[in-house]
Amino acid sequence: MKQHNSHFIDFVARVRESRSVIIGAAVVVLLSLLATFAPQLSPNSPAKACLDDRLISPFAESKYPLGTDHLGRCVLSRLLYGARISLAVGIIVVGISATAGTILGVVSGYYGGVLDALIMRLVDATLAFPSIFLAVAIAGLLGQGLVSVMIALVAVDWTRYARVGRGSVLSLKEKEFVESARSLGESDHYIMARHILPNIIAPIIVVATLGMAYVILSAAALSFLGFGPQPPTPEWGAMLNAGRVYMRTEPHLTILPGLAIMVMVLAFNLLGDGLRDVLDPRRVVIE
Repeated sequence: MKQHNSHFIDFVARVRESRSVIIGAAVVVLLSLLATFAPQLSPNSPAKACLDDRLISPFAESKYPLGTDHLGRCVLSRLLYGARISLAVGIIVVGISATAGTILGVVSGYYGGVLDALIMRLVDATLAFPSIFLAVAIAGLLGQGLVSVMIALVAVDWTRYARVGRGSVLSLKEKEFVESARSLGESDHYIMARHILPNIIAPIIVVATLGMAYVILSAAALSFLGFGPQPPTPEWGAMLNAGRVYMRTEPHLTILPGLAIMVMVLAFNLLGDGLRDVLDPRRVVIE
């Protein structure tokens, strides 16, 4: 118990010393709160169109603090609700990818042999294609919609967790505490769940945090190409696509959703980079 307490105290101390973690976490929390309370913070309905109020510039009217788009919809309201979609897609895709990929990686690394070869060849085949092009192909086959985007991203994103999980297991399965568990007659499932998974959580958390940035950016790219949620659903990538026609006359229609994507992606990248140092497996080992 004392050892675990010392690990926790050491972890908190490293978090407090990491500016990347503090800044990244603060921005992520702020964006999450804005998304959570979007109905209360939005001055207007994000889907309500009013052609009489179309293409109003930011700060020109108090009713529309960040202006309106080509259909007279409130840009601020659409940005707030768009944050909900981006975060939801990131959490769902990363959650499914991390769970499935980690399990496959642990099983592959622990058992080895033919099972390991089959899983790793599937990983290699998936990685042989540029991830965004493969996601576009899958989304194109499945059709337009948010579910199609999430399935496409899960199909290309699970591989990173499988590789990290397998590599971590290969370095752990011959350790003394794993051999001791085998000598005591513990089952393979118990050993993987009790002794191996806790020791690979740190790198998986880092990969998942950085993966949030990748998924959010990729989802916006797919929506920009027309594969994501369809109008009038507010989504940042779709807002970019709709606003590009007015880049010269109404640049705020592309600048604002672009900034929103950049800030969210940068926040998760900062958080992930900081956690990579804080959760350094050479300094934190759970046995």
